[in-house]
Amino acid sequence: MISWRKHYKKTLIAIGLLLSTSASFYGQDGDPKNGEKLFKANCTACHALDKQVIGPPLKGVVERVKTEGGVDRDWLHKWIKDNKALRASGDKYANEIFEKYNKTEMLQFPNLTEKDIDDILAFTTNPPVEPPKEDKAAPAPGADAASPADKSTTNIVIISLLAIAGLLVWILLKLRQLVKLGQSEELTGLNETRVRSFKEMYEKFHYVGKGIIAVLAILAAYGVWNWLMWIGVYKGYKPEQPIYFSHKIHAGEQKIDCQLCHSSAKYGKVSEIPSMNVCMNCHRTISEYNADHYMEPGKDKAFYDGEIQKIYAATGWDPAKQQYTGKTQPVEWTRIHNMPDFVYFNHSQHVIAGEQAIINSFNKKNPNNKIDVVCKACHGKIDTMNVVQMANDFTMGWCIECHRTTEVDMNNGYNKEYFKNLHDKLKKQYPQDGGKITVDAIGGLECGKCHY
Repeated sequence: MISWRKHYKKTLIAIGLLLSTSASFYGQDGDPKNGEKLFKANCTACHALDKQVIGPPLKGVVERVKTEGGVDRDWLHKWIKDNKALRASGDKYANEIFEKYNKTEMLQFPNLTEKDIDDILAFTTNPPVEPPKEDKAAPAPGADAASPADKSTTNIVIISLLAIAGLLVWILLKLRQLVKLGQSEELTGLNETRVRSFKEMYEKFHYVGKGIIAVLAILAAYGVWNWLMWIGVYKGYKPEQPIYFSHKIHAGEQKIDCQLCHSSAKYGKVSEIPSMNVCMNCHRTISEYNADHYMEPGKDKAFYDGEIQKIYAATGWDPAKQQYTGKTQPVEWTRIHNMPDFVYFNHSQHVIAGEQAIINSFNKKNPNNKIDVVCKACHGKIDTMNVVQMANDFTMGWCIECHRTTEVDMNNGYNKEYFKNLHDKLKKQYPQDGGKITVDAIGGLECGKCHY
């Protein structure tokens, strides 16, 4: 009996060790929740759980490396911390993976502790199950009952219909009275005084007629003049583009700087349309829309995913193989802001030299609608626009008004020294303004500044 108990006890210990080893191998000794946070912070740039991005899918990676390469969890620790050193040591499986995925260099993570890696492996082995999303479109219990707002609207409609019906009855009664009046002898005297021809009417009211014609002529001339002045002004113009791009999502929600995409605005005359390669800097790894916190009305995840696929089609990117096919398609963007050929406008001059001056001037004139980026002074708050539109008139008068009210930044060391004599002169010429230097005072209204 005693020997049987000893044998039973040893068996339990062996089973316990086997289970603990198995759990350790499969990454279950970590914290999946913490692993999820670490995975999103360190791995999602190149990996996803269920599909290949730049690197392979990582769901079940512990079991996969054991099956494919016959390696254990310790090997994964070495690979994650410094895969380059592991390959340099001659590890066969490490070099096979490097060759398999187009010799793409994986980042090294020496900052991750053993516990951090265990947590990540636990997440890839057993990711937390997300609760089912509530169907926002499904009606809540009792939703079939009319809400107080619906009842109020129904009452307003009924009252309005009753009022209209009452008004119609009153009009019919008045018409009946007029018909009876026309059949009486009371209108005989009035009929004798009626104007019977256009000539009689003109002779009787020709002064009034001439006055009306003069007023109409003035209004017509003003209308034609106003129409001519607004030729080429397209404020509010927002065309549909071949690939849907929401500035509110990118510049607003994701806080992407304007000059990351429009880099030439700071150093060149023209703010170029970014190439599709700029889009691929991010969308090489972002193949689907997962920002459930923001969806435009009438659009769903499938819509956004479809637009990302248009980027891949334009650049010839195969997301499954993670490589370019060489088959590209041009994207015919519709230009929104386009200056006439006889107008010279330099973006860099305004973005660099005039940046702070323009921001200060705009915020002074619009205290309740301040801006933090110089681009918004002309293009509006583009980080709130899903579809970009022309926010201002962009007329000559609009530009001149800006030049007359925008003060030159005299805190700039170059301006302070360069305009020193002019500053002293303006202080004497305009003592009531404190000698403020606006753009028009330094040649901002000269024709040659903006016209060839």
